[in-house]
Amino acid sequence: MKAITDATFAIEVVEDSKKEPVVVDIWATWCGPCRALTPILEELEKEFTEVKFVAIDADSNPEIMKSFGVRSIPTVLRFDAGEITASFIGARAKSSVIQDLNLG
Repeated sequence: MKAITDATFAIEVVEDSKKEPVVVDIWATWCGPCRALTPILEELEKEFTEVKFVAIDADSNPEIMKSFGVRSIPTVLRFDAGEITASFIGARAKSSVIQDLNLG
């Protein structure tokens, strides 16, 4: 997954989601559930090539945390046409991720 920052969020997520769905993984290196979820999202990135997957480090990018009111990680957001259309908090099974993000 491509790493993005507060500075690149508008282009990489908001603008690109006008062309294709964008899934944003908000994570941190110290977060166990984040580390459990990352391989699942990486698998889905390979399976759902029509969806862009990106990751943003919560500790290094406080503006995103503030902008979207993120209080727990991992938080995963799906953007379509510049708007959040699906989201979830916490690690979960691959099948749940697909369902919660309306991928399948």
